[in-house]
Amino acid sequence: MATGSAKIIDGTAIAKSIRQDVAERIKSLQANFPRFQPQLAVVQVGDRPDSSTYIRMKAKASEEVGIKFQHVKIPAGAEVDEIVQVVEKLNNDDKVSGVLVQLPLGDHIKADGERRVTEAISPQKDIDGFHAYNIGHLSSRASEPLFSPCTPAGVIRLLESTGVPLVGALTVILGRSDIVGSPVASMLRNKDATIIQCHSKTKNIEEIVKTADVVVSAIGQPEYIKGSWLKPGAIVIDVGINYVPDATRKSGQRLVGDVDFAAASQVASHITPVPGGVGPMTVALLMENTLKSAERLWEEARSRKIKPLKLNILEKVPSDIEISMAQTPKPVAQLAEEMGLLPDELESYGKFKAKVDLSVLDRLAHRKDGKYIVVSGITPTPLGEGKSTTTIGLAQALGAELGRPTFACIRQPSQGPTFGIKGGAAGGGYSQVIPMDEFNLHLTGDIHAVTAANNLLAAALDARIFHEATQSDKALYSRLVPAKKGKREFAPLMLKRLEKLGINKTNPDDLTPEEINCFARLDVDLDTITWNRVLDVNDRFLRKITIGQNPTEQGHVRETGFDIAVASEVMAILALTTSLEDMKERLGAMVVATSKRGDAVTADDIGATGALAVLMKDAIKPNLMQTLQGTPVFVHAGPFANIAHGNSSILADRVALKLAGTEEGDSPDHVGYVLTEGGFGADMGMEKFCNIKCRVSGLKPDATVIVATTRALKMHGGGPDVTPGKPLADTYTKEDLVTLKEGCKNLVRHIQNCKKFGVKVIVAINQFASDTEAELALIRDESLAGGADGAIVSNHWAQGGAGARALAEAVIAICEGESEFKFLYDLDLPIEAKIEIIAKEIYGADRIELSELAKTQVETYTRQGYRNLPICMAKTQYSFSHDPKLKNVPSGFTLPIRSVRLSAGAGFLYPILGDMQTMPGLGTRPGFWEVGLDPETGRVIGLF
Repeated sequence: MATGSAKIIDGTAIAKSIRQDVAERIKSLQANFPRFQPQLAVVQVGDRPDSSTYIRMKAKASEEVGIKFQHVKIPAGAEVDEIVQVVEKLNNDDKVSGVLVQLPLGDHIKADGERRVTEAISPQKDIDGFHAYNIGHLSSRASEPLFSPCTPAGVIRLLESTGVPLVGALTVILGRSDIVGSPVASMLRNKDATIIQCHSKTKNIEEIVKTADVVVSAIGQPEYIKGSWLKPGAIVIDVGINYVPDATRKSGQRLVGDVDFAAASQVASHITPVPGGVGPMTVALLMENTLKSAERLWEEARSRKIKPLKLNILEKVPSDIEISMAQTPKPVAQLAEEMGLLPDELESYGKFKAKVDLSVLDRLAHRKDGKYIVVSGITPTPLGEGKSTTTIGLAQALGAELGRPTFACIRQPSQGPTFGIKGGAAGGGYSQVIPMDEFNLHLTGDIHAVTAANNLLAAALDARIFHEATQSDKALYSRLVPAKKGKREFAPLMLKRLEKLGINKTNPDDLTPEEINCFARLDVDLDTITWNRVLDVNDRFLRKITIGQNPTEQGHVRETGFDIAVASEVMAILALTTSLEDMKERLGAMVVATSKRGDAVTADDIGATGALAVLMKDAIKPNLMQTLQGTPVFVHAGPFANIAHGNSSILADRVALKLAGTEEGDSPDHVGYVLTEGGFGADMGMEKFCNIKCRVSGLKPDATVIVATTRALKMHGGGPDVTPGKPLADTYTKEDLVTLKEGCKNLVRHIQNCKKFGVKVIVAINQFASDTEAELALIRDESLAGGADGAIVSNHWAQGGAGARALAEAVIAICEGESEFKFLYDLDLPIEAKIEIIAKEIYGADRIELSELAKTQVETYTRQGYRNLPICMAKTQYSFSHDPKLKNVPSGFTLPIRSVRLSAGAGFLYPILGDMQTMPGLGTRPGFWEVGLDPETGRVIGLF
């Protein structure tokens, strides 16, 4: 190419520099964040040779700079909906930084179809810059697109490389395509150039071009613009790609631009060659856009910016339900996006609650967990001391006030207390989970699923007992393993039972009569049945019932009973399971009775395991809700703490810890916090959290928050009884430092107990309106003297997150460093020894005393191979002892063990102390008297 005075704008060299810069930025980011990896996905429909050539160029450039390349091939003839489906999948793939659909899509797809496909690309991944969102922002002076189209951006870079100011420069653009002409016009207009845009209908193009300081041609006509058209000293950017015949070339053609280069270069001051001008810039800027997208997505994934909801704090705090109804929650999809969940990981149940798919654990498996804090309390009064309220208030303070990624993990409340005396468990005042009516009622149906699964197993057990008692071995076996089309086959679970029995046969016809008897007859010892039916209401008259009284049951009558649904082992399994497969194994391992041969009878033996897992398949997914201030809350599982282990699910905690977690290279201020609640006092929910839940999960808590109130401490110090529905005595509403100081012994014992697990302890003093400064100071002093790492007054009930800000700051400061968590006892110890350690170390008992029944049960479980399970004590929540009347820090008592039950599937033994009931009863004046519907709005009223 002969050139005159014009300087050649070397697009090849500039593009190389851009690619080198992209490569260096990627390497630099990966040095700090090893998992940072930009990825470009290019979708191709069919296999047009020209499209394949372009894609190979992009793949090569990606490889050179360190961008992962994904070539997604779709068969020729694919319809628009099929292509859109592929694009949407790439949109939702967090590993993909940019999505590009290679055009054309085929003759069968017209312009509107192409537009549907290109606009299906998420604007956040539209690295081509052609989405209507990006083009619209490009055209507006008031905004900036996420991405500029690559070729037009290349034109601007080439112009800027000349050093010639563009401000006020008269620029003539030939071409009005959406791909080059119009975007270039918008970009130059935004740089304050003066624009004239010409096209095929424009008259006197030659005369217009002669006035231009800058000429940009993208008309696709070979050597259309002559040198004589140009104003001397003009800058010429030739975007044209045209092939003309050339017999001297092997291919028979050569590539030229829209400008007569030889003539134009004699007049222009700067000019781009073809090839070697704009072309290389397009691919280079595609790489830059892909990196830009990867950086933005990386920052967004790590920032997890929750947008708080504003609280309208009233001086006189309204009822909980009024506060809840006055707040408008965010759509749950918005909350999920803010906290870092992908659309495919969310299953909405209405507007404000959803289930979270467990696949998020695989996606975020690489992250280091956030800080893990269990919220517990002192020994409470029957009114409760605001442990749930503190959990939510602290979550609001950390998340909404201090901007730290924070998740509260709490249990789903049972309808027993909701309609009984205690009320719901959504928190209270300005520290609640919303919508509180949905939270306290059916939520997403998990408790109903637990009830159905539990009762299916109960029905299956009784039916099996009946059929064994009314049929011969032969008839029973024929019905259990029927012939289908002349062939008999064992069900998969039957093979498991055969293996358990030591029968190594897979053909039903090969069993001997003795083996048939052993296989077909569970031979349940009726006196050993431990499996009750359940119901999620307080119903004292179901504690002991007689079943089988209808004549159809042929006199097979027995005594049994009902437990409350949340006390079911199925609920305990839901809370302790770690995966769908693990849940299935645990459900199958549940022991319902002992056979007359002395063997454990399980759900696997009964054949119900698969059906139980099916009933629980959705319940296993944690439920997502939010606080009054719009911070995320996981609500999952609801085991009672005085009967079961009293903690929300391991899965909810694990999901939260990953979402609150950090990437390698993140600074300390990126770490998030997970607040998980242990029911009742630290002698119950927290002890079981450590000795049971943490053994299964492998997670280590960083700290314990112990919630204390003047009311409960005064009660332990000798104050009058606190009774729901009755006015509080003056001791509780007026300053009484003597009684309060005596009661602080209960708090100190809880602090010391928590320290035995090697965790930091923070006392949250839940402030009441009648508390005096002297009383609050006394609790602070006694807490610190008793070994607490911090003691903070918190007024979140009346002030929301702002009232717990000091508590949140203390949590952040105290949780620095690694956890030194340890267990209280070894699992290898005998069952009785483990019970004794808890009784002495946590409760302060002198000794334990097992009833004859309990001794027999311990011997049976030891013989059956269940000796190495942790212990879950079922006892009153109102005392360190078995007796609710023994307040403060009782000593010198013997702990009576009435019986010991086995939860083989959940993986613990639970001794029942004193007269502890597994089905609560309703009081004279239950809370349901207040509950109803507003006839005009249909809203729930009266919940508290």
